[in-house]
Amino acid sequence: MAAADELAFHEFEEASNLLAETPDAATTSGSDQLTPQGHVAVAVDSGGSYGAEEEAEESDRTALLQEEKQQPGFWTFGYYQSFFDVDTSQVLDRIRGSLLPRPGHNFVRHHLRNQPDLYGPFWICATLAFVLAVTGNLTLVLAQRRDPSIHYSPQFHKVTVAGITIYCYVWLVPLALWGFLRWRKGVRERVGPYTFLETVCVYGYSLFVFIPTVVLWLIPVPWLQWLLGVLALSLSGASLVFTLWPVVREDTSLVAAVLLSTVVLLHALLAVGCKFYFFQPLPLEHLAPPLQATSLPPDVLLPLTPGAKTT
Repeated sequence: MAAADELAFHEFEEASNLLAETPDAATTSGSDQLTPQGHVAVAVDSGGSYGAEEEAEESDRTALLQEEKQQPGFWTFGYYQSFFDVDTSQVLDRIRGSLLPRPGHNFVRHHLRNQPDLYGPFWICATLAFVLAVTGNLTLVLAQRRDPSIHYSPQFHKVTVAGITIYCYVWLVPLALWGFLRWRKGVRERVGPYTFLETVCVYGYSLFVFIPTVVLWLIPVPWLQWLLGVLALSLSGASLVFTLWPVVREDTSLVAAVLLSTVVLLHALLAVGCKFYFFQPLPLEHLAPPLQATSLPPDVLLPLTPGAKTT
């Protein structure tokens, strides 16, 4: 205890002597000593903040990696939920892109941007099937008003026929096209197909133009109906051709021509088939049966007409 007291008193005495001899220097040295200590403290604090930021970035990376590892499987509902995660502006932009096709404008690259959705194609197909069935029944109602001999009865089976036809077309044709392009990629390495969902999305949005066309087919003017059908088929087919051309142009000219011609032909068959099935003004079952000659019994006498001779 005595040694500690002597040591403390010695330090105090040495400091007092220094302050007494040179007060200015002592004041300056004290400030100089405090200033570096302050800088050291700031440096330590700044280093601690940098370390905290790095730790935060590392924690963010770890969270992202954990999210990527925890992606749901394709058999779960969460896996398909991402394909319906679109807003109204995105859907409207993709509809406009399908209605206004132009050369050099790729629907997949400019509108889908590697984020295909099933929300738009699903509701476009459902709306088209419903509108086809309703307008097909309304066509018979209008035909009955013009010709009372036509008997109208609601045909609810047209909803089922329209739904099965359209959904099978939007899923099976893109599946066959995607499989063919995958096979051609193995033959020619420069041929790169779109993904299956991107192909389905292109076909789904390409059918939107037929919704207003089907409504306008209620106008009972045959040449106008065919004109509207050809216009809708041209816009929809052009959207498909301009989208598929960047994929097939690296293939041989024969394969590209046959593939694009098949795509347009199947599209035309869908449009023409819907026109003839849902919009026939007079169904075959309502046609009047032809008159048939009937034989009369021998004991039935026909009335004589004036001027007729009897034997």
